[in-house]
Amino acid sequence: MPDYQSEKNIVLALYDETGASWLNAFPRRLRSSVSSDYVWRGYHPFGELKGADEVIEKFWHPLQNSLSSLTRRMDIFMAGKNMFAEDGVWVCSMGHLMGLFDKPWLGISPTSKMTMLRYCEFSRIENGKICETAMYFDIPHLMMQAGQNPFAPQTAAHFVQPGPLTHSGLMMTPQNPAEGEKTLEVINRMVTDLGQWQNELSLEDELAQTWHDDMIWWGPAGIGSTYTIERYAKQHSAPFRAAFTDRSKTNHICRMAEGEFGGFFGWPNFTAKHTGGFMGLPSSDKKAEFRVIDIYRRNGDKLAENWVFIDLLHMMKQMGVDVLDRNSSNISYL
Repeated sequence: MPDYQSEKNIVLALYDETGASWLNAFPRRLRSSVSSDYVWRGYHPFGELKGADEVIEKFWHPLQNSLSSLTRRMDIFMAGKNMFAEDGVWVCSMGHLMGLFDKPWLGISPTSKMTMLRYCEFSRIENGKICETAMYFDIPHLMMQAGQNPFAPQTAAHFVQPGPLTHSGLMMTPQNPAEGEKTLEVINRMVTDLGQWQNELSLEDELAQTWHDDMIWWGPAGIGSTYTIERYAKQHSAPFRAAFTDRSKTNHICRMAEGEFGGFFGWPNFTAKHTGGFMGLPSSDKKAEFRVIDIYRRNGDKLAENWVFIDLLHMMKQMGVDVLDRNSSNISYL
């Protein structure tokens, strides 16, 4: 059975080059680690970039220039095969990029204090090279830490989010394949339930089929985090379903699992039309894209924790609200 150690080591070697040695070592290491047709996908305003040089110039170099002493604090690290394709192995890490916010970034004013940029990254490894990466990060979360909240009051709680309750997310060694299969099976059942949006069961009863009663949903800034099925239903799931219609089918580029953890991402995951009320936004007659990463922890036969990344800046721009532009202009609009 594959243990994915060689693929994990490729990513870990690249991660070693953050921190004090970043400026000189990381670009060189990234160029040697990726394929000639490398594709990188990131949240708004970055979008899809091609080749190591473009990724360094447009994302990594400006970020490192703004967040001095940049380092990576991982909470989850795993690898596995994509259930939708046979090509390559996907390596996933999740946590925070931590640094001192010393210079402006994307029009966000610096604080000279430590800050956390929560991120999740999927990388496909093939023939010893990183061929594509989806790196999703919560820019509004950084803005809120800097005292520049661009949103109306959120329905759930704001945190610098911790890692798994079990502290077991860093899977540096081979895992039992049977455990990953169990995790993927539960995730697949949950996605099937979620994708219906039309269910004879109540929302709470629907969720209880695949979630523990004391589930924790670690949502993106602007929505927030919530605890227990009851509060998740009230503080996110029900308001979200009520605010959107004409939801498309789910479309994931990768869905995988290792051990008790698993996750997926799409570009976009789905589209939906906003009927009004979500995050204080007006209704729109256009369908909006939702670019999402979900990471899960399974406990027994149900899901216990879920870390969620949604490109809210991209979604809102499709509705005519450019959060970064208005923030840099110091305009209050919500």
